[in-house]
Amino acid sequence: MDDPYATLGVRRDDSAETIRKAYRKLAKRHHPDLNPGKAEALERFKAINAANEILSDPDKRARYDRGEIDAEGREKPPERPQYRDYSGGDFGGAAPGGGQYGGVHGLSPEELESLFGGAFATHFGAGGANFQARGGDVQYSLTVDFIDAANGAVRRLTLPGGRTLDVTIPAGLKDGHVLRLKGQGRPGHGKAPAGDALVEISVAPHRFFRREGNDVLLDLPVTLQEAVLGASVEVPTVTGKVRVTIPPNSANGTKLRLARRGITGGNQVVELKVVLPPGPEPALTAFLKTWKPAHPIDPREALEATP
Repeated sequence: MDDPYATLGVRRDDSAETIRKAYRKLAKRHHPDLNPGKAEALERFKAINAANEILSDPDKRARYDRGEIDAEGREKPPERPQYRDYSGGDFGGAAPGGGQYGGVHGLSPEELESLFGGAFATHFGAGGANFQARGGDVQYSLTVDFIDAANGAVRRLTLPGGRTLDVTIPAGLKDGHVLRLKGQGRPGHGKAPAGDALVEISVAPHRFFRREGNDVLLDLPVTLQEAVLGASVEVPTVTGKVRVTIPPNSANGTKLRLARRGITGGNQVVELKVVLPPGPEPALTAFLKTWKPAHPIDPREALEATP
C-alpha cells in the first residue's frame, strides 16, 4: 500500500487540520456515487479512506512515523535493541528506582508497562491494583450519502482489526459534524471507563441536490412546451418523488417552492431550466418567423442601459 501522506497529497509536517481538509476534498471527488461504474474511482476512494484511518488518529500517525506500523495499520516486528542504543543516553548510569528516567517523560502507564514490564510499572503505581485511568478517545472519519445525511440512517464503520461499529446518523446532519460515541474508544485501566469514539462526518455531494441551510435546491429541466403551456411533472425530493404543477408561461429560472420537502422541516426549491430540442424543429421555426408577441419585451434592456 502507498504511503498515506502521498495518497492524501500532504507533507509529514502538515497539521491535522490540513490533513482533514485534504481527505474531505479527495473523498468527495472520488466518492462512488459521483463516479458510477468507475472501478478506479472506487479503488482510489478505498485508498483515501485507508490513508485517513492512519493520519487522522494522532496515535496511529505517530506510530507510523516511528515505523511501528505499516500503511495498513499492521504491527511491524520490533528491531532487537542494541546496548549502544542506550549508552550515554537518558538511561546511562541510572539505576532502577533512582529516579533518572529522562527517556520516559509523558508516557502513559500502559506504555510504561509495555516497555519495562510489570515490576517497573508497579513501582510507579501503573500496574498497582488501585491505579485507574480513563481510556483515550479515538478519531474516525465516515463519508455518508447526501440522502442519508438528510433523512438519518445507521451506517457501519469498520475499524482497524476488523471490529465494526454501527453509527447512527441523525437526520439533518451537516458536513464536518463530529459524533461522539460514548465508551467506544480505548479501554480504561483498572475499573476506569473506556474513552469515546469521535466520528467526523463527511457528506458526499449529490448529483442533483444542493443544500442551503435546511432547504434543498434542485434545477429541474423542462421542455419549451412545458414552460409555455404548463404541465404536471414528477420531481425528485430527498424523501421520494412528488408531482408538481408547472404554471403556464413559466420563464427560465422560475422558482417553485415545495413546502416542508427539504431537510428537517425545510423546503425544496425547484428552479426551472428550459431545454431546447437537440435538433432542428421546422414547424417551430416557421411559427416563430411569423409570430407577433402580444406583450413584446426587450430582454436586454438592462444591459443596454449599462455604460
